[in-house]
Amino acid sequence: MSKNPDQALRLMIVDDSGEDAEAIVSGLRNSGIAVRPLRPASGEELAAMLGAQPIDLVLAAQQASDIPFADVMQAIAASGKDIPVVAVSNGIDDAGLHEAQSTGARNIALRHKPQQLLATVRREWDDLEGRRALRKLEARVRETERRCDTLIESSRDPIAYVHQGMHIRANSAYLEMFGYESFEDLEGMSLLDLVAPQHVEDFKQLLKDLAKGEPPPARYDLEARDFEGNGFPASMEFASALYEGEACQQVIFRRQEQEVDPGLAQELEELRQRDQVTGLLNRPTFLHMLEDAVAEAARSNAQHGLLLLEPDHYQRLLHEIGLDAADTMLAAMAERLQAAIGDDAVAARFSEHSLAVLMRGNDYAQTTALAERIREAFASHVFQIGNRSSVITASIGGVQIGEKIASVTQVLAKANQGVQSSIGVGGNRFEIFDPSAVERAEEEHVQAWVSRLRDALDQEGFVLHYQPVISLQGDTGAVYETFLRLDAGDGELVKPLSFLQIAEEHGLLWEIDRYVIGHTITAIGQQISAGKPTTLLVKVSQASLDDDSLVRFIGEQLTAHGVPGEYLVLQLPEAKVFTHLKAAQEFAAAIGKLDCRIALEQFGAGLDSFQLLAHLKPNMVKIDRSFVEELPKNQPNQDRIRDIATKARELGIRTIAEFVSDAASMSILFSAGVDYVEGNFLAGAGPDMSYDFE
Repeated sequence: MSKNPDQALRLMIVDDSGEDAEAIVSGLRNSGIAVRPLRPASGEELAAMLGAQPIDLVLAAQQASDIPFADVMQAIAASGKDIPVVAVSNGIDDAGLHEAQSTGARNIALRHKPQQLLATVRREWDDLEGRRALRKLEARVRETERRCDTLIESSRDPIAYVHQGMHIRANSAYLEMFGYESFEDLEGMSLLDLVAPQHVEDFKQLLKDLAKGEPPPARYDLEARDFEGNGFPASMEFASALYEGEACQQVIFRRQEQEVDPGLAQELEELRQRDQVTGLLNRPTFLHMLEDAVAEAARSNAQHGLLLLEPDHYQRLLHEIGLDAADTMLAAMAERLQAAIGDDAVAARFSEHSLAVLMRGNDYAQTTALAERIREAFASHVFQIGNRSSVITASIGGVQIGEKIASVTQVLAKANQGVQSSIGVGGNRFEIFDPSAVERAEEEHVQAWVSRLRDALDQEGFVLHYQPVISLQGDTGAVYETFLRLDAGDGELVKPLSFLQIAEEHGLLWEIDRYVIGHTITAIGQQISAGKPTTLLVKVSQASLDDDSLVRFIGEQLTAHGVPGEYLVLQLPEAKVFTHLKAAQEFAAAIGKLDCRIALEQFGAGLDSFQLLAHLKPNMVKIDRSFVEELPKNQPNQDRIRDIATKARELGIRTIAEFVSDAASMSILFSAGVDYVEGNFLAGAGPDMSYDFE
């Protein structure tokens, strides 16, 4: 299941050994899982934690004596909450397996097999998210059914639900049309009883076709008969539906009071489905077709292809041709797209400047071939837009719709992700998501990113942004945090979350660290030369901790730009320091000789963060963002921040709270004794250092 990468796993660990518990937390964090851990010391504390806050997963040691495994399972069962438990064991035998299964544990993980433990945690967390999503979906379905039932009852259109030709539901307008006083008079009656005799045989065949799953006609004209046998011309519209969980047909009867020109009606319907600028299908019509394609894929394992495309450098193109020519440009793109796809697919205007293509019955190879055909059709063409001509390339994102991704929301999200990823690595390319070939697509995606990152390092393709770090204690010195952005062209900036994992896996992190630190020192030097001495905080990755050449590089850059080391603060994540303590100590000692300072970020999220300060004393700590979210409503987080600020001040360490989002949080942080705050509520990150700290 897809989760927000910033979403933290709320994990409870029940274990006699604090060191073993910390090792589990560190292992999960090293694998990329954000963790908010808890570790109860007694049965009473366990019960209090279960009742006080939501918990995603419990890892309980089977051999624990402080809180026996059976007591843990009993407490969780008594809580009435859906909290999965994984039994952590030193080894699996028949007795241990039976105990875990009989008490309700969902799985067993081996303590000395970290990869198996990690896989188990991921699987159980995904299963929990799936159960939660299903419960939310069921609640929404019930609410939607209730609202639909109310809307149907109040509708002026005569609507009925029919199963195997028999009425199972009808609204008041339907009853009134046929002269029935209540649904009890109509319930179980065949739809054939409401059809004039001359239409019965044809209508009976239609019902048989519908029962076989064949698509209904858009409109079916006939003569209907009311309760008293009076005939009247009517038209019927059919749609597949579910009523109280049972598959059926929704039928809408409409009385035909006057003869309507069929040709005119068809022409009006065609106009209603088209976008007036491009002549392509409009978004509502296309979405309806997409819903049908996705439903068919889920029902019969059919294969379809969806493509979304956007022009590259759209804002630059608008600037060149003029805003008044935007519709002309889009119409030209639509014409080129329609020529490229021919009769193989249907095209639509999907949003302001994006187009969409749906291919029924296409496999992955056909979808990919059509995407390449469209890309080449755009890249090789000179578009004539009014008096101007321009080359317009396109970034294309696609999805191979099948049983594994039979959800409109998922399909559109994946297609849009492909568009944005294509734009991010330069445009004029396509990226197709195929659930059956994820590894192939992912490899292509990764290689494109590696090339993009290498180009950015070699050709100054990164830029730095700066966010003010503001003192709550009256210090007016200028302090900013440095953030890295990748310039994707056309003014679009990509945040590191999109590429840092790829950079780490391909050995590029240490080069990115040097790039950021070198440019940060240059920026500090420029500020000093301008008479505005400024302190900058910059992140350092784990990859650079073991590289003593970085310290030499920092020293050389400080000397070259005449920057005192005290203006440079290097940030290390708490979890990485825990697992690379010796390297972190050596790094801190080395940069201390240059008068540079150390800050620990994500502080407080560990099981015993202050234990770390006995081995590494930073100049600053940045309180983990999870404690600041919705701070005014969360008393435990307020207490935790106050405790961190108090202990840090006793040790001579300054505290920073980030992601501050409202004035109430500011007041709480000030009263708690926090030294600095930052967040978009105060000032966002930007390319200039122009905040007035006075």
